[in-house]
Amino acid sequence: MIASLIIGIIFLVAGLGLRYWINRRKFYRRGPMGAEGFSSYESSVIIKLLEKFGKWVAYALIIFGLLSLWVYSREKKEMEKQKVAVESIR
Repeated sequence: MIASLIIGIIFLVAGLGLRYWINRRKFYRRGPMGAEGFSSYESSVIIKLLEKFGKWVAYALIIFGLLSLWVYSREKKEMEKQKVAVESIR
């Protein structure tokens, strides 16, 4: 039960951190006119591809983290229901 909470928090923070890091790099690559600056065409293509892949990974981490937190909340509610049922039998 606690494992899903810890995993959920770790994956959620990792996903949000990855998104922040990618967007920060993209922001600081921009020049005064708003255009992104790359040293070559090849580096532009590779960096944009890696960033797009990284954003999808970040989305997957965020979704997995949220699902783990949801599972934790469901498990907690189920444990409380069982506890109330046991107390009502006594």
